[in-house]
Amino acid sequence: MRNLITDVEGLKVGHAEDAKLGSGSTAIIFDRPAVASVDLRGGGPGSRETELLAAHSTVERVDAIMLSGGSAFGLDATSGAQAWLHERGRGYAVGTARVPIVPGAIVFDLLAGGDKQWGRYSPYRDLGYLAADAAGLDFALGSAGGGLGATTAGLKGGIGSASATTTGGITVGAIVIVNAVGRVTIGDGPHFWAAPFEQNGEFGGLGWPQAIGPEALAVHTKGGPRESTTIALVATDAILTKAQCHRIAVMAQTGCARAIYPVHTPLDGDIVFAAATGLKPLPDPHFALTELGATAANVLARAIARGVYEATALPFPGALPSWRDKFRRDKFWRDKFA
Repeated sequence: MRNLITDVEGLKVGHAEDAKLGSGSTAIIFDRPAVASVDLRGGGPGSRETELLAAHSTVERVDAIMLSGGSAFGLDATSGAQAWLHERGRGYAVGTARVPIVPGAIVFDLLAGGDKQWGRYSPYRDLGYLAADAAGLDFALGSAGGGLGATTAGLKGGIGSASATTTGGITVGAIVIVNAVGRVTIGDGPHFWAAPFEQNGEFGGLGWPQAIGPEALAVHTKGGPRESTTIALVATDAILTKAQCHRIAVMAQTGCARAIYPVHTPLDGDIVFAAATGLKPLPDPHFALTELGATAANVLARAIARGVYEATALPFPGALPSWRDKFRRDKFWRDKFA
């Protein structure tokens, strides 16, 4: 187990980013079309093809999911992945034509630094193509791909991933760009809201603080004109219907609430996709699905914390510090981590 979404058999992940731009894209490519759905909770979403994922819509399966920086410009990244798939003969068959189905979502990272004066057309279509072309089983966390320009309230955000296996042997994984308007840590300290779900010290092993006081429960946000969003995919190797995938996406949103405070705000565009690669039958349609959804929520909470824990600060004036920069610079925490 890599503790990555690629532990789910049947998919690969690729990043592409531009250091000067301070942004990038991440592609999740399915080996064969996967059943998928989506749940949207934030008040400021940016997405493509999400209506297609409704249970009543005709197309059942998707070829890829794209998660990108760039705000609305980043929606072009889905076209890049679509071009890569089309070159390989992938896509929904309509007569002799094939149309690759690539839903996607974006985060707002236009104010995190970097040169956004790209001329007539944004670079995100090319980044989407390169991300698809780079897809493999291993990929970077933190400030990489679509998470390069991500931020949270007071700390650098990033891309995170995690995985787990249910008691029935079903694998569940999550990948997420953490660009929340709120905090992933408790107050001004280093402890993560997702601490109870941590596995094997994957984001520092600090556990809970001794107490959670009023300051930690105060609402701290980025403030100003910065828009935000946490966008994610949870995937499983189970055989699921589109309606069952939707239920998994709904349950997985609990992971955002466990790991981010506040969450699903008017300025967030929080979206969770869910996909099933269809390799293993569920032991039963109700209790096993419940365990699958609960596991997806836990895995997503862990992935969110890992995205911030693994991030590095961008080399731009006024850039937010990373978690490691902030807490390993402080003498108390530096001594603890020594």
